[in-house]
Amino acid sequence: MGLPVEPPDFGDFVQPFQIEDLGLRGRLVRLGPALDEILAAHAYPAPVSAMLADALVLTVILASGLKYDGVFSLQTRGDGPLGMMVADLTSEGALRGYARYDQDRLAAAVGSGGAVPRLLGAGHLAFTVDQGPDMDRYQGITALEGASLADCARLYFRQSEQLDTALVVAACDTDVSAARRAGAARAAAMMMQRLPAAPAAAEDAAEDGWRRAVVLMSSVTPGELLDPALAPAEVLYRLFHEDGVRVFRPRPVRHACRCSRQRVADTLASFPADEIAAMAEDGVIVVTCEFCKTTYRFDEDDVAALHGPPSGRA
Repeated sequence: MGLPVEPPDFGDFVQPFQIEDLGLRGRLVRLGPALDEILAAHAYPAPVSAMLADALVLTVILASGLKYDGVFSLQTRGDGPLGMMVADLTSEGALRGYARYDQDRLAAAVGSGGAVPRLLGAGHLAFTVDQGPDMDRYQGITALEGASLADCARLYFRQSEQLDTALVVAACDTDVSAARRAGAARAAAMMMQRLPAAPAAAEDAAEDGWRRAVVLMSSVTPGELLDPALAPAEVLYRLFHEDGVRVFRPRPVRHACRCSRQRVADTLASFPADEIAAMAEDGVIVVTCEFCKTTYRFDEDDVAALHGPPSGRA
């Protein structure tokens, strides 16, 4: 049975927590209005909306575990009908994302099997932290292997970070795009990781505690993660109350695109004048942001000013 189509405010936030007795830390993420706004800017088919919802909530839960001042980006590239997805989150909590897909190939991608091999195909999942031109960029890459994006992320942590990580992701119960039309798109994720290794004498106990916590976390249902009437603290208490779960102050997330007319103008100005002229139709250049679908129009005077003296225009 699906969840109610008109729930109370689901919220957009990261809920950090720690399991004191087991020495584990984690985060629970919920996306509601922000996810709805992102999907509302596009007319994606249901499978694309569902995959993008997974990518967005995965972006938030991965980024929220890092200390950075800039932008965390998640990108998938594959040879399947859903060729690319991009999602990013700034250190101030501004989230955005979009997808590119082939409609004809998507319609043919029916049948059994996980969403990753069926929709994304062979390719890679990349994570990037960009803190500006004066700082080195960090990038992690893993193959698109497994049934879901969560499987791909687990593979990355196991192979690259060598960090014990448990992760569950849930997007809106049935049809994300249908939920979006009802104003109720929702996605959630929970991630748990082991803190630095305990002394050797306590190693066995730490391993037993980790296995116990993973079993408990794996018992959480999509309905519990996505139920707006069930507070995150209550979800965590149900799972880990016997082990001393401690919740911290939630951190807000919001949908916001970083595009602007000035940014587009600066990008156009970086091209040679002959290339800019080739972009124009009847003297006009129209640029549409792939993230938010905002359209920017540059007429002949605007185009001429790109390589001319400052025009004073915004």
